Amino acid sequence: MDKYQRIDFRDQISRNKIKSFFLMIIIFITFLLFGYIISLATDPGFFFIIMIIAIFFSISYILLSYYNSDKIAIASVGAKKASMQEYKQYYDLVEGLTLASGMPMPKLYVMASPQINAFASGRDPKNAVICVTEGALTKLDKKELEGVLAHELGHVASYDMRYMTLVAVMVGMIAIISELFLRSLWFRGESNDKGKGVFMLIGILLAILAPIVVYLVQMSISRKREFSADASAVKFTRYPPGLIGALRKIKTENAPAEKKVSKALAPLFFSNPFKNLAKTHPPLEERIKVLEKM
Repeated sequence: MDKYQRIDFRDQISRNKIKSFFLMIIIFITFLLFGYIISLATDPGFFFIIMIIAIFFSISYILLSYYNSDKIAIASVGAKKASMQEYKQYYDLVEGLTLASGMPMPKLYVMASPQINAFASGRDPKNAVICVTEGALTKLDKKELEGVLAHELGHVASYDMRYMTLVAVMVGMIAIISELFLRSLWFRGESNDKGKGVFMLIGILLAILAPIVVYLVQMSISRKREFSADASAVKFTRYPPGLIGALRKIKTENAPAEKKVSKALAPLFFSNPFKNLAKTHPPLEERIKVLEKM
């Protein structure tokens, strides 16, 4: 029965946004719990210093990346600006999608790669860029390419870069606090307070586990955003078979894994450019299965 149950793309978008929100709450609760345990295990002044350092470095680094995300992403993969004359179909498809969705026209780039792939970046629709691989332009037909481009515009329309930046700030703070707390143990003497000793052990355990837990939650959020972008692509094109065809071609292609792409950029791509890493994206089979019900 489930095989024939239809999925409304509006419900899919809404459901994944809600799930992403609750996953963010999990990261925030982990942050508060970890901070509370450390404050009980150490002197309040020491905890305050750790928090200030973590917040300053995490926010400074992430904001710098956030406001230059489009430039960093394009430069890191060596993409070139797409010529309107050379890539007319590419321009025409994106222009048609932006007119249909009411979004501003993003800057378009092409990346030298035989893989079928694409990514979008930029802090908001007015500062967005879309980059596709040469493999996507040559191996996909018009409807399939339109589906991929609509998926990337879905990320832009949902402000996914802004959303994932907020998640990255919290994850970064937890990682920095964990590192500082564990390093500080080398310079601390033994405590005679048994109560603090218990909290110290709990704090050590959380310092080891918290970064792993929030990383897994962060990857889960990334996967939910991919499902949302797929649903947005259906919303923009009203043609699920186009995107399904692109995903099936990606599933069967034998192009090598990208070596010039940083693993930090993997969540931006339409499909994971590293064949052995699937944490940032849902399995292609799952995405196809959901799209077939729309």
